[in-house]
Amino acid sequence: MSMAPRVALSQDFLLRLGKLPSGAHARIVRWALKFQQDPKSPGINYETIKGARDPNLRSVRIDQDWRGIVFKPDQGDLYILLHVDHHDDAYRWAERQRIAINPQTGALQLVSLETVEAADMAGDAAASMPNADSGRCEIDGAPLFSVLSDESLIRLGTPVDLVPLIRQVRTEQDLDDLQGRLPVEAYEGLFLVAAGDTVSQILSERKTRVDRTVDTDDFVAALDTAESQSRFVVVSSDAEMTAILNAPLAQWRVFLHPVQRKLAIGDRSGPVRILGGAGTGKTVLALHRAKWLAKNRTPAGQKVLFTTFTRNLALDVEQNLRSLFLDDPDVSKVEVLNLDRWVHSFLRQRSYEHQIIYQRDLDAWGRALQVASASAGVDEAFYADEWEEVVAAQGVQTLDEYRRVSRVGRKVILTRAKRDLIWPVFEEYRTQLSSRRLKEVDDAYRDAAQLLAHEADGAGYSAIVIDETQDFGPQALRLLRAMIPAGVNDLFFVGDGHQRIYSRHKAVLGRCGIDIRGRSRKLYLNYRTTEEIRKVAVALLEGRDVDDLDGGSDDNRRYKSLSHGPIPEVLDVANAADGIALAVDRVAAWLAAHDGNAPPTVCVMAQTKKARDDVARLLGDRKILTSTIDANSADSADSSAVRVSTMHRAKGLEFDRVIVLASGARTDDDANELAPLVYVSLTRAKSVAVLIR
Repeated sequence: MSMAPRVALSQDFLLRLGKLPSGAHARIVRWALKFQQDPKSPGINYETIKGARDPNLRSVRIDQDWRGIVFKPDQGDLYILLHVDHHDDAYRWAERQRIAINPQTGALQLVSLETVEAADMAGDAAASMPNADSGRCEIDGAPLFSVLSDESLIRLGTPVDLVPLIRQVRTEQDLDDLQGRLPVEAYEGLFLVAAGDTVSQILSERKTRVDRTVDTDDFVAALDTAESQSRFVVVSSDAEMTAILNAPLAQWRVFLHPVQRKLAIGDRSGPVRILGGAGTGKTVLALHRAKWLAKNRTPAGQKVLFTTFTRNLALDVEQNLRSLFLDDPDVSKVEVLNLDRWVHSFLRQRSYEHQIIYQRDLDAWGRALQVASASAGVDEAFYADEWEEVVAAQGVQTLDEYRRVSRVGRKVILTRAKRDLIWPVFEEYRTQLSSRRLKEVDDAYRDAAQLLAHEADGAGYSAIVIDETQDFGPQALRLLRAMIPAGVNDLFFVGDGHQRIYSRHKAVLGRCGIDIRGRSRKLYLNYRTTEEIRKVAVALLEGRDVDDLDGGSDDNRRYKSLSHGPIPEVLDVANAADGIALAVDRVAAWLAAHDGNAPPTVCVMAQTKKARDDVARLLGDRKILTSTIDANSADSADSSAVRVSTMHRAKGLEFDRVIVLASGARTDDDANELAPLVYVSLTRAKSVAVLIR
């Protein structure tokens, strides 16, 4: 029985489609669906393109005006939709393109022949190759990659035709100028070499195989590589084709970076931790990982748990999961719940007699402070911080445990005698809570973990995927460890210490029974935010000690954005009211300037609900349609309304343009505490950001 032809879409095709007027978009979508159903149909007339230097490119007639460009090699039953445009423009585009297979990585690569011609000119002036190839960039004054052999450059993902051009790169800016002409894996690899990594380190991190012979004529096999699938998506059904063609343009959701794709699939011997700055696609990677686990490692009757910190984030994740994998039956095996909701359900099923509270009960706390000893020599603020940062966070239950517990990070050193004097306050607080049948959330997590210790299969999940790990405290991490037996594919964590806006506790995975040694990776490329926005946001956190979620340090030095745009405006105002008025004026100006085209997605983010609601009211006064994103509902990606939100609620979302209202910081301490929240808010913007302070 003959195999059905393989149909794929290129990133360029979808990018172009997403920018077309609605009428043209609808016509091309209808045609593309017919093409996917039967690319061999007699009604699809493949024409040779005069002037095209790639003999495998063909044009197809969509209507009288529009033409599609298809890659159709003689070997293999393969059809790739590469581009769509008006008649003459489509032919001109095709004349300048060539598809080839990288002889080292086996990846399918689309190369601009204009860039190749520039590379040929550069090659005439290129310096001779050195004999040694250290794999590291380290010669001052020489071209940036002069110490690398051609083979090493190609192994990093550089198309063979562009090697002479890379030989002329002397600065990071030169490399950035070429970014749009290079495959993403090539740009990232070269950027990391320039930052100090060796070629072998990069290839090992990527798990790129270069120990096999590559058939540079087998385009079908080339399409199966992770590198190829970062820019081409194979479509296997009408439903999948419809979902991709009609989805909002978010390329990085469909086309996983090669490293992301390799992390999303395959077995892992134990817990995995993925770090990455804002916009690096951590959540999308986590979604793909959950889907792979559900499809390949979850038997009937079991599920993969996808959990995150807050209820609203879980709602957004579930919505993204359903839209990303539309009509995929494996998605039904993924359960999306924030951890608090899971704990409530679990404890209720076991007739838990306490109500969980999320803030300190002030009456019970006041009664506990009455037993404080004057001889302890500490004030009420110390007791509050000690409870939150040491006792509750680490699940300390007895005086003996308190005598031994680590207090790293606490400024006051306590002798054993002082701990004995301090402990009665915490013991009394728990007694007061118990008399009211109350438990703080950390103690409830600990109770749930103790109950799970008596159940052989934990909570019954095949795997657990955890998003926004940095917002979970130690007791939450210990609970997650108790929810699933240690083993293959058990826990998959993604997070970023720079975005910690809920928990003040820098929990350490290793101290919570979660061993990630040998299974930790970082994502470096930002697919959402422009480099200009990223730099302004990162500057807010300069000098801060940011952890890597496992007791080490993390930084933003090697993060890089793939897109560019205007430098964010930073505007100072006298007071919050002036800031709100300025934000409303700016939104009105943006909407008035879109000239009949689809308006940009816009969100105004404020510190408080009151400020958020004031923005919504003033926009409403100007007859501007608004949508308030609250804590109990998911945002609608299809809405054309201007969104208004608190900074906390905007986490996990993205918009074309963002205004951040941060005018409430009165002191340097206020500004320092607000910085991570502003960082998170600014990095929700894809192209334009305004910070009002």
